Amino acid sequence: MALPPGVLGAATTHMSAPGSSSPATPTRRGTELALLGFVAGLVALAFVLISENQFQTLKPEVLLYVAVYAALFGLAHLAVRKLAPYADPLILPCASLLNGLSVAMLYRLDTPLAQQALQSGHGYSNAAPKQLIWTALSLAAMVVVLWGVKDHRTLSRYGYTFGLVGLVLLVLPGVLPCSISCVGGAKLWIIIGPVSIQPGEFAKVLIILFVAAFLVSKRDLFTIAGRKVFGLELPRPRDTGPLLIAWAIAILVLMIETELGASLMFFGTVLAMVYLATERSAWVWIGIVLFMGGATLAYKMFIHVQTRVTNWIDPFADAQNDGYQMVQSLFSLGSGGIAGAGLGAGHPELVPVVSSDFIVSAFGEELGFIGLTAMIVVYMMLAMRGLRSGLAVRDTFGKLLAGGLSFLLMWQMFVVIGGISKLIPETGLTAPFLSAGGSSLLASYIMVALLLRISDAARRPQASRPKPQAPIAEASTVLVERPT
Repeated sequence: MALPPGVLGAATTHMSAPGSSSPATPTRRGTELALLGFVAGLVALAFVLISENQFQTLKPEVLLYVAVYAALFGLAHLAVRKLAPYADPLILPCASLLNGLSVAMLYRLDTPLAQQALQSGHGYSNAAPKQLIWTALSLAAMVVVLWGVKDHRTLSRYGYTFGLVGLVLLVLPGVLPCSISCVGGAKLWIIIGPVSIQPGEFAKVLIILFVAAFLVSKRDLFTIAGRKVFGLELPRPRDTGPLLIAWAIAILVLMIETELGASLMFFGTVLAMVYLATERSAWVWIGIVLFMGGATLAYKMFIHVQTRVTNWIDPFADAQNDGYQMVQSLFSLGSGGIAGAGLGAGHPELVPVVSSDFIVSAFGEELGFIGLTAMIVVYMMLAMRGLRSGLAVRDTFGKLLAGGLSFLLMWQMFVVIGGISKLIPETGLTAPFLSAGGSSLLASYIMVALLLRISDAARRPQASRPKPQAPIAEASTVLVERPT
């Protein structure tokens, strides 16, 4: 298979060494188990600190939470040991740490949010037990993907199917009645009775699979250079069709779902994967210009976009209404300072929707700048291990898939942190592994499963190696008989 020019092609040649490693390559499953044990200790410490600061005593239910959490990831480790023994040993511990801190923070928020609901006459259902149940379901989904996808390259055969299903899931909430799709003004949900699903979370994984397969099959389309303008080799106008289609879909999503996050996530990921495949900055500049133009058009046409931008520029101008959530988030982050108030010792419950969209504000208040930076480092470590697996794997589809999934994790976290800290307009996206909600957690662990599968393929010793050919001078004559 020919490889595209740029970083991917170069990486393949450079990273061919892992493929020729000896059968004695260590699986590092012991390292993974030790890291999971360390993470379980950190999560247990977080529960203890919250209990001491909130209730001045250690409640028995804390032991139950920690025991269930440890048992779930113990079983997940056994599944990875069986189904992907050569997988990267850091990917699962990084995800488990973020997931465990999420359950601890939701447990800490349950009591004050229940009191707020009681005072306002509304019902409240504890989020921590739900998150633990969704963790179990998400880990089960991860195991199913690892079991069902023995070779990640088989997914490239269904690229267009994934793309079509992903597009339908992305647009579906926008065309449904608001009574079953609207939450907080954004049409991102499908709500049927007590069950609510956010299809966009699954659409992003399917679209990455489609874009990776598409770029592998049509890479020549993106690598042909056109005219050179100010030292920048622009693509031929007739080759920009795929990017224009992606831009049109992003604008369509923004129009019908009245939400910035999904549009930004979709177009940003497509752009990053095109750059990974071609290493041509011209595509990035064209994409940025297209998105800025579309965003300006959306600002002129839609009231909700204008509201988001106004709240971003000066949330204190309407601090009691539209800007209330952003103002409370900024106060929460500010009161946390450098070292934080301590787990369970702050008041993050004053931020509206703190358990989902603004859960990072809660961590910022109680863990401070230092704690929040440490959490970002964990995200970066997870993304870097995914990128490293992409560099080491031998096929182009695996490289693009690992690159796209890793970029999406960091891109989504950047958009979330930028939104709650007023760096960029707030988008309503959820933080992977941290925010309450089953759709986000399920999609995140499916991404983890794909990264584990690719890293397993990258580190797994080759089953058979080609036999070296003998020099012609030493070769013996072989009699070949004609078959009867």
